Amino acid sequence: MLPTASKGRSSSSASRSNNTFAQYLRRIVKWQQMDIEYTFWQMLHLCTSPKVVYQHTKYHKQTKNQWARDDPAFVVISSLLLVVTVSAYCAAYDHSIAHAVFVIISVLLFHFLVTGAILSTFCWFLTNSYLREEVPNSHVVEQRVEWLYAFDVHCNSFFPMFVLLYVIHYFLSPLLVAHGFIPVLLSNLLFMVAACYYHYLNFLGYDGNLSLSLSLSL
Repeated sequence: MLPTASKGRSSSSASRSNNTFAQYLRRIVKWQQMDIEYTFWQMLHLCTSPKVVYQHTKYHKQTKNQWARDDPAFVVISSLLLVVTVSAYCAAYDHSIAHAVFVIISVLLFHFLVTGAILSTFCWFLTNSYLREEVPNSHVVEQRVEWLYAFDVHCNSFFPMFVLLYVIHYFLSPLLVAHGFIPVLLSNLLFMVAACYYHYLNFLGYDGNLSLSLSLSL
């Protein structure tokens, strides 16, 4: 567990976080600066071996001195995949173009971005307020969970859930929309597995952050 720093260090850390966030937003529209191949590698391993992804997160902390990604490619590609998948649902089940556009925007904003921002803010506040070890030493380097890292954890956790509840669910939908015990059971099992995996990846994300006493708390 890493200790925290004095109040004087907190202001400089906050200023650095603001600069990182501004740079992150600017890079959203710069495709040439995004590492697309690495992003798809992360997406694959989040579904098959998520601990490998968080091991690379530790390397990122060691080399760039921040937990959060400085590349918005994961958020951008996740958003595009979500738009494509919801468009497929609308093409199959919706009869109005205007309503389809409304559904696509609503799902992108509220299912992913807004809900993610709210959950990330809650986890960011919780971890920084209650799960960090306070050490009375003014000479140590402050370790705080960055808000962008909390959002990264949400995005990492959301992607396998997206695969289960948007992609696999779409291909199983002819069976799942039928009446009967089996379709209801399969639907509930799919949602249960997706929810459990989402929370498991959340735990991995914060347990991998060495500034937390999360593993001891659990």
